[in-house]
Amino acid sequence: MRIPRFYLPLPLAENSTVELDTDTTHYATHVLRLKVDAPVIVFNGKGGQYEARIASIGKKSATLDIGSFNNEDRESPLYTHLALAISKGERFDWALQKATELGVSAITPLFTERTDVKLNEERLAKKQQHWKKTLISACEQCQRNRLPELNTAATFTDFVRDENSIEKFILHHHSQQPLNHTPAPESVCLLVGPEGGFSEGEITLAQQHDCKTLALGQRVLRTETAPLVALSILQYQWGDF
Repeated sequence: MRIPRFYLPLPLAENSTVELDTDTTHYATHVLRLKVDAPVIVFNGKGGQYEARIASIGKKSATLDIGSFNNEDRESPLYTHLALAISKGERFDWALQKATELGVSAITPLFTERTDVKLNEERLAKKQQHWKKTLISACEQCQRNRLPELNTAATFTDFVRDENSIEKFILHHHSQQPLNHTPAPESVCLLVGPEGGFSEGEITLAQQHDCKTLALGQRVLRTETAPLVALSILQYQWGDF
């Protein structure tokens, strides 16, 4: 049986005791039904993980005894920055989850010309919190010990003007340009549009800022499928696949 993993946004140290928050306590003791002395693994997103055991269980909180540290690094050698157009419903969450499993380093949600999701400041703040929880859950599942960086949502124009990755690709199904078999760059940015794709104006602006157009075969992929295919190709080409 796999040992449960928990993300704890706390300073962690060997031979110490930490208290779990209410939500994590509920999940550990009521959903997973863990008991006192059950082994767990904890990480704080800054690299490495700790062996731990449940020391006590109360009505609303539990404590862990932290044991030895393991500097396990499961990050890809390729830095990948995914700029993904915000989509409705669970599709965006699903894409974030799978991108985390595929080793993405950073994510920026994008507002594009054809994005049909409208968020005011308050709703966007709540979405950012929700998206971070999605990344945390994915890291707990896939055994990553570092969280992907989640940037504040940006407009397409602001993003392409400021992004400085070594290689930049914008998905465009009319492109005839394959991925060149060049030496691995230190960093890659991947821009993925909404349903309907990027506008011609956005493609032109991206090209003016050194983005290369890239197609993923002859079929049109959904907005939640395209980033996963592209990230898989990049990891195979230059990363850890």
